[in-house]
Amino acid sequence: MKLFYCFGSRLAAALALTLLPVLAQACPDLLDHRYISLQGKPVNLCDYAGRPVLVVNTASKCGYTPQFEKLEVLHQRYQGRGLVVLGFPSNDFNQELATNQEIARFCKLTYFVEFPMLEQGSVTGSRANAFFKRLAAAAGAAPQWNFHKYLVAPDGRTVYSFGSEVEPDSREIMGRLTPMLIK
Repeated sequence: MKLFYCFGSRLAAALALTLLPVLAQACPDLLDHRYISLQGKPVNLCDYAGRPVLVVNTASKCGYTPQFEKLEVLHQRYQGRGLVVLGFPSNDFNQELATNQEIARFCKLTYFVEFPMLEQGSVTGSRANAFFKRLAAAAGAAPQWNFHKYLVAPDGRTVYSFGSEVEPDSREIMGRLTPMLIK
C-alpha cells in the first residue's frame, strides 16, 4: 500500500508539474486585468477567457449614448451563448458624468443596463488603462470617440475594432460575433 501511495504521490506531482504551464496560460495576456465595477465589486477579465467579449468605451452625454439600448439587447440575447459585453466609461472626450455612482444610476435608470460596467477611466493615449492599450495594439486602432467597440475572440488574441458609428447589432459586428457564439 505504501508503494502505491508513494507512486501515486509522485505521479500526481509529475502531472501537476506537466499541467502547470497549461494552467498558467488559461488566461490570455490580453485579458489578464482586474478592475472594479461601477458598483465597487472586483471584476477579473480572466473570468471571460474562452468567450467572445464585446468591449465598449462609453459616455453618458454623447450622441452615441442610445447604443446602450442595443448593447443591452445583445447582452440579454447572447449571454447564454457565451457573449460578454463590457462597458468602460471614460471622460476622454468630455462627455461623461462626474462619478461612478452617477454613471451607474444613469445607465440603470435610462437604459436598464445590466451588463458589466467598470469604473471610469481613460481609454486613449498614454493615460489609457492597460487593457485598452493592449486592445488598441492588437486591433491596430485606438478609440477616436465614445462607443468605439472591440470584439475579442474566444482565443483571447484576435481583436476586431469597430468605430463609434458602427451599431452594436450591425452586420459588421454580428458577422464576426455569430460564429463565435456557443450553438
